[in-house]
This record gives sequence, structure tokens and C-alpha cells, in this order.
Amino acid sequence: MSYYFSKIIDDKFDDAIERVTAALADAGFGVLTTIDVSATLKKKIDVDFQRYTILGACNPKFAYKALQAEDKIGTMLPCNVIVQETPEGKVEVAAVDPMASMMAIKNDDLGAVASEVQGMLKNVIEGL
Repeated sequence: MSYYFSKIIDDKFDDAIERVTAALADAGFGVLTTIDVSATLKKKIDVDFQRYTILGACNPKFAYKALQAEDKIGTMLPCNVIVQETPEGKVEVAAVDPMASMMAIKNDDLGAVASEVQGMLKNVIEGL
């Protein structure tokens, strides 16, 4: 089982971030955090890294359900979506598979929430 879903898209990098953010919003997710990994690595350890941004996406309705089912689940929230430039100069978008990340937690209620979110995130990625 893979721990993510991904797709190569034909957008420019900055346009891809906007498009992914809009697609997430259309599916009920807000982006709580945006981390420019390449800029952070350059600033902190002076290395050059391909353009790579992490979007911390959250659907409040499902986050609330997950927190009700498992109070420590906040250690695994929000759902991360990455936008990265590939070595070939393409743009890849990938999202965490919530089912894969929840496999270690034995809680049927949480599994049901993760399954719903999995379908939503798959639809976002496939729809780009």
C-alpha cells in the first residue's frame, strides 16, 4: 500500500500551488500552513533543493470527527499535500493517504473518517 497519491500536472509551479489550493477549497479543505521547504533548507543549512512546498490541508468537519474518535490524532493532522518540481522540470502534486497513516491506530471510528477523507483527497489529486 502506498502512503500517498500523486499526479504530474502541466502547470507552472506557482500556478500549481494556486490551483491545488483552490481544488482543496472546493472539496472543503482549507490550507492552514504553507511551508516553502526549498527556501527553508537554503536559509537553515545553505543547500539548494528543488522547488518543494508543503500545504497543510484541513477539513474542519472531518478533523473534528477524528479528534472525537481519537484525542491524540492531532499529532497526525493536518493532511499534507506537496507540490514539487521534478528533476525533469515538471510539477508533481502528492497527498498523504489518510488510510495508510492511520494503519497503526486500531480505532474503527477513526478508520471510517480516514476512509472518507481518503476518497476526497484522491478526487482532488485525480481532478487536477
